[in-house]
Amino acid sequence: MRIIIDAMGGDNAPDEIVHGAIEAAQTYGVDLTLVGRGDEILEAMRESGIDTLPAGVEILNADDVVDMHDEATDVLHMHRDSSMVKGLKLLSDGGGDAFISAGSTGALLTAATLLVRRIRGIRRAAFGPTVPTKTGQCIIIDSGANAECTPEFLLQFGCMGSLCAKKTLGVENPRVGLLNIGAEDTKGTAMHKEAYALLKKASDDGLIQFIGNVEARDVPMGAADVVVCDGFSGNVLLKGIEGTAMFMGSELKKMFSSGLGGKLGYLCVRGGVQRFKKLLDYREVGGTMLLGISRPIIKAHGSSDALAIRSAVRQAKQAVESGIVEEITANIPRMKAAKE
Repeated sequence: MRIIIDAMGGDNAPDEIVHGAIEAAQTYGVDLTLVGRGDEILEAMRESGIDTLPAGVEILNADDVVDMHDEATDVLHMHRDSSMVKGLKLLSDGGGDAFISAGSTGALLTAATLLVRRIRGIRRAAFGPTVPTKTGQCIIIDSGANAECTPEFLLQFGCMGSLCAKKTLGVENPRVGLLNIGAEDTKGTAMHKEAYALLKKASDDGLIQFIGNVEARDVPMGAADVVVCDGFSGNVLLKGIEGTAMFMGSELKKMFSSGLGGKLGYLCVRGGVQRFKKLLDYREVGGTMLLGISRPIIKAHGSSDALAIRSAVRQAKQAVESGIVEEITANIPRMKAAKE
């Protein structure tokens, strides 16, 4: 298996990207193609004590870099020689099995849609990040790719999210909920009500297990395994969860560092605190899969360090092995039937 990595994408490129990628290649036994400025990639390797390219690791030179401030629609004609575009072209041409980038989210979405293309029959690709909950994990789909949606988009998000939870999280019969302002089926806008009906029909047809509306406060408590929403609402929900986790972490640190009693208390619960901290660490997850594209693509966090990239490689390997793209493709006819 070969994973293609945008070595120049993200705040810590190329050093952290390269370090994490090399560690992952050794840990997970995958081949890598690092795309970017070859001299900078080699220098990053030398800084980590690697003088020659490890077996299975290749470099594809790309002199240009997509900046976080570049317009997403300009990427293909203004940055054809960028690490992101050349890496996606390589993926499209069959030069690898999956692609990872910590670069611009908008640019990645646009370039992936135009170069690698959506699965035939999927109306919009969507980001489906995994967040920890009281009962395990939950996929939030969409979390930012599509600010405005139609009921059909939400139906497909629910189906793709359910299949992803089955194939990558190992949930046998994922509970799919529709993010809304109340649990009653009369809540929400006209779009929510129509999406509710489509998701219910898909559930009646046996395609998914739809449990109805879920409120944002119930998501961290494990109300659903898949939460369906438009990209605007999903991004707000995701950032709210992340912000709450950061606040809790800072308050715990303050509490345990305040005086002798706090420090003694920390010694008693240190193991639990460390497990809790690891649970909320995005670096342990790796990134977010872009569901609906015809090849596995992972969007890593812009501030990813070596640990995050190593986790993203593990995630990409898992996505390839799970056959999630093939599973979504095989279920397109059932999605269409649920819409009719």
